[in-house]
Amino acid sequence: MKNNKQSAAWWLWAARIFVGLLFIFSGLVKINDPLGFSYKLEEYFEVFHIAFLNGLAVYIAVLLCALEIIFGFGLLIGVRAISVAWGLLILVVFFGFLTFYSAYFNVVQTCGCFGDAIPLTPWQSFSKDMFLLVLVLVLFFNRKRIAPLFTAKTGDQLLVLATIIAIGIGVYTYNFLPVIDFLPYKVGANLVDEMKTPPGAKPDEFELTYHLKNKKTKALKVMTDKDYLKSNIWKDNNWEIIGNPESRLVKTGFTPKIRDLNIQDAQGNNYTKELLSNPYYCLVIVAYDLKQTDEDAINSLSALALNFSEHFNTRTVLLTSNSAHDAQAFAKTHKLVSEIFYADEVPLKTMVRANPGILLLKDGIVINKWHYHSVPNFDEMVKKYFQK
Repeated sequence: MKNNKQSAAWWLWAARIFVGLLFIFSGLVKINDPLGFSYKLEEYFEVFHIAFLNGLAVYIAVLLCALEIIFGFGLLIGVRAISVAWGLLILVVFFGFLTFYSAYFNVVQTCGCFGDAIPLTPWQSFSKDMFLLVLVLVLFFNRKRIAPLFTAKTGDQLLVLATIIAIGIGVYTYNFLPVIDFLPYKVGANLVDEMKTPPGAKPDEFELTYHLKNKKTKALKVMTDKDYLKSNIWKDNNWEIIGNPESRLVKTGFTPKIRDLNIQDAQGNNYTKELLSNPYYCLVIVAYDLKQTDEDAINSLSALALNFSEHFNTRTVLLTSNSAHDAQAFAKTHKLVSEIFYADEVPLKTMVRANPGILLLKDGIVINKWHYHSVPNFDEMVKKYFQK
């Protein structure tokens, strides 16, 4: 009997440590980039027709990430075990439903479970959640046996401290960019190289499925493109292809980290290569949506751009996803001196988690990037980057 109790305690501790650390890790990775996670939530809001929540996406993102950290930490130290067990169960069921829905209905292609640090497919995410659910259920049914490591008072104080730290990280990273940048536009990245496909790299492998019908017997067949060729059925004039063949991705090939960046002018001319190959400094102001951008920040960045264009051989650019008409009207209102170019909203959101944000490029390399809250002034930038 004694051995059974020890065995149960061992499994309980194993599940407790694993689940606690995994929830803390998952929460920290996402709260490192709450704006990025909020974009993922907005995709779900669109799928479930609750887009009216988009304005609250950032707050919900920070809350969910903080809860993961709080419940994970609470589980490790054993404080308020019953409440924590309920919280873990609700979270894992909630995330399990989202990942299953994404995978089964093929809607949101990446759940953002581990942010951009560890991209997972919907089915991988769902499998992870189901494995986690089993462990959480073990903890839930043994919640009264989760022993605290500290007194109730000390445990509560530590939980409050964890809550403050978790929410504080979310507020900081939202206002001053992620502490660790997992995106392809991170500082030091060579954007030209990130867009290249190396020689010999294998492309995506697809499989075609044909629907065939026999003209005489009216019999139907479904065949893959390999079977279609191997069987020589294509030589038989009695069989005809019905409709268009269905294409299915069989094996993912090499995919460049940056594959969706296409920078154009108002006339649709492509300037991607020209801007990224510029051997001189290029100051890029990124405002993916001018209607929602911080206008005071735009005015400050415009003044900074004017200073650099007057004193140094620096190209200053505004990148936006708005229409040329709206962008030109915005530029006129705010007296912008920067050249205006256009790109899709998705890569602009990926470039810098701010609206607006700013990148300093040279030879296609990201020298530095800033949230509009933390952009250094003209003298500081000159001293650090231009007086060498």
